[in-house]
Amino acid sequence: MADTPSVTAPVILGDEPGSFPHGVLAERHPAIVRQVRDAFPFGPERLRALDALLASCADGVVEPLPADADPTGRDRDRWARWGMDAYAGRSWYDVPWLWAESHFYRRLLDAVGYFGPGAWQGVDPFRPAKLAELDAPETDEELAALDGLDELPTEERTRALLHGSLWGNRADLGFRLSDRGAGTEGAVEALVADDSDALWSLLPAPGTGPAERGPATLCLVADNAGRELVPDLLLVSHLLAEGRVDRAVLHVKPYPYYVSDATPTDVLDALRRLVAAGGASAAHGERLWTALTDGRVTVRAHPFSCAPLPYADMPDDLREDFAAATVTVLKGDLNYRRLVGDRWWPPTTSFARVTAYFPGPVAALRTLKSDVVTGLDAKTEAALDASGERRWRTSGTHALIQVRS
Repeated sequence: MADTPSVTAPVILGDEPGSFPHGVLAERHPAIVRQVRDAFPFGPERLRALDALLASCADGVVEPLPADADPTGRDRDRWARWGMDAYAGRSWYDVPWLWAESHFYRRLLDAVGYFGPGAWQGVDPFRPAKLAELDAPETDEELAALDGLDELPTEERTRALLHGSLWGNRADLGFRLSDRGAGTEGAVEALVADDSDALWSLLPAPGTGPAERGPATLCLVADNAGRELVPDLLLVSHLLAEGRVDRAVLHVKPYPYYVSDATPTDVLDALRRLVAAGGASAAHGERLWTALTDGRVTVRAHPFSCAPLPYADMPDDLREDFAAATVTVLKGDLNYRRLVGDRWWPPTTSFARVTAYFPGPVAALRTLKSDVVTGLDAKTEAALDASGERRWRTSGTHALIQVRS
């Protein structure tokens, strides 16, 4: 394990009725099971497995992964290392919330037969919802807006694409399934922390080449597919075109996770959507397609991306990958929870201090959809608490850009 911060705080559990974590376990997870159940013509065996998981969400306990759902045993070995022996037999509500959520999604894949053998092997249970979002009119409108960006000065265009990637994090299908995410349309949006200048200072200035300043590599750890992944890809394309980065490594999930989390298949779907849209979107899509073929952009799907653990526990090969980057940008709420640790930090806890273990410069782009937050100044925290918006931590109406260089 890496060196961890000397400060600590209680790990977030889902055992308090009325809390946000408890609501996710008790309300959101059953809704997700029902959505998946209705989205496919599963046979009796799969339906029984889904119904059993639904019952387990209400009053069940953590169960080991069944042997027939993982013929190779590799995933069961990983989950043994990730804490299965410690948590098996305990209530979903009495283990760390991050662990319980991750294990729920792994059990859902078992229930639908994702790991096989059988006809449903490798079928993403969230794919219908992901594709519907890519084809939605809102996506057309967002892509059409790209055509006007070329008229902006480079600095404004860069800022617009960064904020598109940031606020695109609201496009979270799991978040929409929760009643606690409802009612945010039209709400006031606010940045509670903005270190964007520090982020740009880590990357070369436009127009400078690698011969002058050495190669610049961006690691982007993606979050959601669809309408969030599209602006992430647009930001990468822009940074490549402007010479702010020479190479980009896109980290996605190796298998479906957290409803809308991006997988390699979702990257291809997003690229095809860009190319088919025409105009500026197609130019970005074609640039990225070429960059993938010549190696300037690579896609990674490390098993630890689906681990129920903080990044402080990352394996050595992933640590080396991040250490080689000029900067690593982590997108979204889940990656933030894993970056700082899913704990009840006081909001004024130093972001730099809790990420000191990370093996290189790191940035977080995140809309707030869970309780954990760090790096706020006392004045900002007091203003938020006094604003009357009780759910500013969880409603998705507030966001942050934080950097530790």
